[in-house]
Amino acid sequence: MDDVLHVEIEGPVATVWLNRPEVRNALNALLIGGLREAMASLDANPDIAAIVLTGADPAFCAGIDLHDLAAGTLGGGGSAPPTPADMGTPVVGAVNGAAVTGGLELALACDLLIGSERAAFADTHARIGILPGWGLSVELPRAVGVRRARQMSFTSNYVGARQALEWGLLNEVVPHDELVGRAQALAADVAGVEPATVSAMKRLYWAAGSVTPAEGLTVEREVNRSWIERGGFDRSAFGDRRADIKAWGRGQVEVDWTT
Repeated sequence: MDDVLHVEIEGPVATVWLNRPEVRNALNALLIGGLREAMASLDANPDIAAIVLTGADPAFCAGIDLHDLAAGTLGGGGSAPPTPADMGTPVVGAVNGAAVTGGLELALACDLLIGSERAAFADTHARIGILPGWGLSVELPRAVGVRRARQMSFTSNYVGARQALEWGLLNEVVPHDELVGRAQALAADVAGVEPATVSAMKRLYWAAGSVTPAEGLTVEREVNRSWIERGGFDRSAFGDRRADIKAWGRGQVEVDWTT
């Protein structure tokens, strides 16, 4: 699997590389299945608190391998998203180049997105003659708004890094040679927070975002209550961590931490 997918682990952060650069990391059945398996395995690993997903240059991911699509050799590989929808481990996407169609859906499945100045996004489903099946019609309008999402889907036009940042598709844009390092640093920041709480927060965002705002408030209250009842908030552990939290806060902003 290492020939099409490469995984590096350093402390609590795993970095996953799509590794078919000769075809712009296009997704064939082997890569789809391998990515799905790798992400599920990392999510189940208690030592991994955050994951970085990126591609071998020059692209992030060109989407489904059109040769395999035309030949009908994808099999069942494309039936479910490569990134499991129920993952609790946060994923930081490092978009190093084009993220197109299925590659755009792969990026949208990440919790945070950092792009280099070479990042570019396009939805070419309609141009190819297929419809999305990995969540694009839900996640793209959430990220950029419904009218901009329609513009991308109806025209297949590319959106560059700066425009993607302005539209809210990217969290940050950094120089290309700093991309993976910045994504790994952000993942380390995530890993520095209580993993069980971050995982619960991630699932809360997903659940609340799947309903109306009024229903979302109800979901939030119910999840909060259940979290406390199940012992998710450990008062004794919080007491032990309070000094560390104060120290972290002093490094962020000027706040009165005497209370």
